[in-house]
Formats: sequence, C-alpha cells, structure tokens
Amino acid sequence: MLYSQLGNTGTFVSRICFGTMTFGGSGTIYQAMGALTQGNADALVSQSLDAGVNFFDTANVYAAGESEVMLGKALGAKRKDVVVATKTFGRVGAGVNDVGLSRIHILRAIEDSLKRLGTDYIDLYQIHGFDPLTPMEETLSALTDLVRDGKVRYVGCSNLAAWQIAKALGISAREHLEKFVTLQAYYSLAGRDLEREIVPMLLDQKVGLLVWSPLAGGFLSGKFTRGGVSEEDSRRSKFGFPPVNLEKTYDIIEAMQAIAKEKQATVAQIALAWLLHQPAVTSVIIGARKESQLKDNLASIDVKLEAADLEKLNKLSELAPEYPGWMFVVQGSDRRPGQVRDWSGFAPKK
Repeated sequence: MLYSQLGNTGTFVSRICFGTMTFGGSGTIYQAMGALTQGNADALVSQSLDAGVNFFDTANVYAAGESEVMLGKALGAKRKDVVVATKTFGRVGAGVNDVGLSRIHILRAIEDSLKRLGTDYIDLYQIHGFDPLTPMEETLSALTDLVRDGKVRYVGCSNLAAWQIAKALGISAREHLEKFVTLQAYYSLAGRDLEREIVPMLLDQKVGLLVWSPLAGGFLSGKFTRGGVSEEDSRRSKFGFPPVNLEKTYDIIEAMQAIAKEKQATVAQIALAWLLHQPAVTSVIIGARKESQLKDNLASIDVKLEAADLEKLNKLSELAPEYPGWMFVVQGSDRRPGQVRDWSGFAPKK
C-alpha cells in the first residue's frame, strides 16, 4: 500500500480508502448498493486492513446509520490504528431540524455518529453537501467547537463547488476557525467535470481530494460494453448514478480494455490507476460487495500507466473547452520571454 498526506496535515492515509456505502440495507437505494450483513462487513474490513488500508469512509445517512454501526463493530480494537471519516448534512429524522448544517443539527449528529461508531472521536468529519440556508460561519464555528472539544480531529467537505470551498477557506482564515482539509467529490474517466474549477483550486489551496464513485457507479468496472452487461445483478443496472455520456464512455472502456490486456490487468484496475496518477488525488474510495471485487480493486495500487497510456485515456475523456478556460490558454501562451501567443487551436475546421 502507498500513503499520502491528508490535505495539508501531517496525517497520512492509504491511497485506497474503503467506503462502506454497501454496508446495511435500510432504504431502497442502499438495498441496491449492496445490503451487506455484519459478517460480510467484518470480512471486507479485515481484508482491507491486511492490505494496508488505514482509511475508512462512511456517513450517517448510509442505510439510516447502519453503515456506521457495522463499520465500528468491524474495526473493533483496530479502530485506534485507522483514520475514520464520516459525514453530516442529510435528513436523519422527520423533525424540521433533522437536516442541514445548523449548529443544532451538527452538534446532535456528531453525538449520534460517535455512538453508532462506538468511538469517542472522528478523525475526519465532513459536511456532506452545501446548505443554502445556514451561514457558512455558523457551520464552521460548530465544526471548530467539535475539534476543540476533542470529538473531531479534522474537518472536510463533500459535493461543494469551487467558489463555496474558497469562500469557506476565506472565512476560516478571517475568523480563525478550522478549515476544510479535504474535499470528497465524484471524479472518474467518465466524469472529469471538477477539472474545470475545483482541481485548480484544490492544488492552489493544498486541499486534499478524496474520490467517490471512481468507477462511475460500476460503469467502468469492465462489466459494461457496447455489447451489453456481463453481470445483470450489477448495481449500475439497478441504479444509473452518476450519469455518464454512454457513447463517449464506451470509447474510453474500449481503450481501457486494450491497455488492461497489455498490462495483464482488469478494466477496473486501469480506471482506478488513472485516478491514482492524477496529482490532485489523495485517496480513491472503493466500495465492494465481494472479497474478489475488493482484491481486484486493491491491486490497482500496483498498476503503472505509461505516458502513452495516460495520453490516450486523457484524449478520449477530455472535457470540451469552455470559457474562460480557453482564454487562459491563449493569454498565458506568451507569458514567458521568447514565447509567441498561440492561436493554433482556433484555426477554422476543414
């Protein structure tokens, strides 16, 4: 296993993080995700630990809290040796304050998560989304109190826009509050949207990136081709999330198949390896229903992609140019002495 710094902190986490959305089965969505039992969870967590994984992610809304309970039991005495991340924001009850990022909801949610996980502290406590009604100052103040009380070590965010994270970092600096050290976000060869604004901001501010759904909800697992689905009980067949451009993604899958054959790897390993080669990525969160699937995903840490492999995959999956990005390229092309402004990309198409 390889390890990276958690954002700009001195804590190191495995480059593969085990995600526990497959644990428990409360709710229709989580039935489709995996609905794993405690026995399944124990086996997968043990396998992850044996492989050197020291980073585990969950959330209070996963299977109505079952995921946190099962992760805590599966870790047992090993809890002190790992970094545990969970989240708050989503609805956890029928009350008007049982959702969001208000001080009331956060302080209540942390106590519930601590109890379910069977621990007295959370290593990384993340807001699970953006609350348009609660001032960011209130949210950050509540999170800071949790750190100062010893209930949380670091704070992070998930599913936020670049401007929202930048604003939060500015508030933290101005008000001397805890700052977000990580962003958990969707990123894959089938979905590179965050490269427009979010990735440059993360690199500039030294905020770590934790990737969720690295296989695009299983679409990049190798089970899906233009010829059909090789495994009908796959999660993607039941729950088409996140959305993908089918034709473009099939082209990417075919390229991955060729690279996988050459490297004696699987398509899923190539998809994960591509992410592990991206400079902004701290850790890739993988979820598994079977030990064989987990073994395959863990092996991606040893897959090395050559420059030609990366160039091929990057070209097939690249984003269409958008303003102001293409203007930055033009205006910056003659910034260094001796360079001439480059307009070649704007030649009329024949």
